[in-house]
Amino acid sequence: MVVSILAVLAALATPSFTPLIERWRIRQAASGLESALYFARSEAIKRGGNITIRKEPSGTNGCSLASGVSNWDCGWFVFVDTNNNGTQNAGEEVLQRFATPLNIEVTRSANSADIRFDRWGRANAPFGFSLVPLNKSTSDPAARGLCMSSGGRIRITTDPADIPCAG
Repeated sequence: MVVSILAVLAALATPSFTPLIERWRIRQAASGLESALYFARSEAIKRGGNITIRKEPSGTNGCSLASGVSNWDCGWFVFVDTNNNGTQNAGEEVLQRFATPLNIEVTRSANSADIRFDRWGRANAPFGFSLVPLNKSTSDPAARGLCMSSGGRIRITTDPADIPCAG
């Protein structure tokens, strides 16, 4: 009897946790992306340039959401790009990896699979990302935008008018 009452209460409470879980996943991904950007910038300054962040390809760790160039849904990795071509070649060291939480969409505003940093820590172009729950829009309360100027200033926004931002 007690178990059935608890089961009914749990079933009623579960839908109300969905927005909370979505917000947590989005914040986790935004924080991971922000950390990777700061890390890559720092490593570029320390190593004299040629540090790249690249999206993980679709199929990585069972993720099948990152089909397009601007879809970073499967995560990203930071590596030493010795020939500065934006692609990880044999022998190029991976410094950091991040797998995004389930059921979120991470979309880059520029149609590119990589972000490159020079020896001064500047990105190859200003850019922005939108981070939203799967199959929802940027007007969703959990949605976030992450913007970075070419000089390295990062800001995270929750204003739907600023998602996605250009930099």
